[in-house]
Amino acid sequence: MNTGSRKNKLTPYLWLLPSILLIAVFVVFPIAIVFRLSFSEISKSGVPGGFNGIRNYVDAVNLPAFRTVMINTFWWVVSVVGLSTLFGIIIALVLNQEFFGRKAARSILIFPWATSLVIQASVWNYIIKYEYGSLNNVLLNLGIIKEAMNWRSSYQVEFVWECAVGIFVTVPFVAFCVLSGLQSIDKSLYESAIVDGAGFWDKLFRITLPLVKPALSVSTVLNIIYVFNSFPIIYTMTKGAPANKTDTMITYLYMLSFYDRKKGPAIALSVIGFVILCICAGIYMTVVMRKEEEQ
Repeated sequence: MNTGSRKNKLTPYLWLLPSILLIAVFVVFPIAIVFRLSFSEISKSGVPGGFNGIRNYVDAVNLPAFRTVMINTFWWVVSVVGLSTLFGIIIALVLNQEFFGRKAARSILIFPWATSLVIQASVWNYIIKYEYGSLNNVLLNLGIIKEAMNWRSSYQVEFVWECAVGIFVTVPFVAFCVLSGLQSIDKSLYESAIVDGAGFWDKLFRITLPLVKPALSVSTVLNIIYVFNSFPIIYTMTKGAPANKTDTMITYLYMLSFYDRKKGPAIALSVIGFVILCICAGIYMTVVMRKEEEQ
């Protein structure tokens, strides 16, 4: 093998080297540290001690609120990712049509996603207030209700509101991902389908959805990661109250670490969450790629 061909083979790796180093330093190395700490004894001040096996994991699983938090996390991710994907596809289909004010509509849609989640959660907290909330004021002025309603009557209702806010701020991201896929579809495909007598649903399920599947796959995987790790909405609206009934794993491990001073179980929970995310993303991508290969 001559020197020139060897250099050509090494060139792509040289170009990738800075990215690989950055990933190693800022992603792989911190993850390795967290894994090591999860098997170590951690003091209340956060100072790591000696190896203690799986004790942190046992303590984390045996926490009284662990089961509730895991169930909340499941419904939080499923509802926010599932419904935001559904609404995002519908909105993207609408915004892909030609109509007056389409540019303005696209600009308005980005606001919920571009605005800070803390601000969004604080605004919605104000909207659903019982005493002086905007929602009660509007409904009372319109005559829809006769007296102010308590929109936070139970922790179940509060958790539903948290999920609703999560859906509201996530829909724009999905919509623009799908919209980018829609705009890459050749219009001649729809023209040919119309000539063949295809209706709206035929075009949707045989042309649109299959061709936007790559964009939808990316948005779904990123959504699962973002929503699972979402902290500001739940912490701002309820802080997990009452008694961790509205907590998800991320907010719970934060409270566990910085309020209850249980650093070891909190680190173990973070590793459990990381493993769950890897498994979910891996399963989803495997299923999607297998279907694409079959097609």
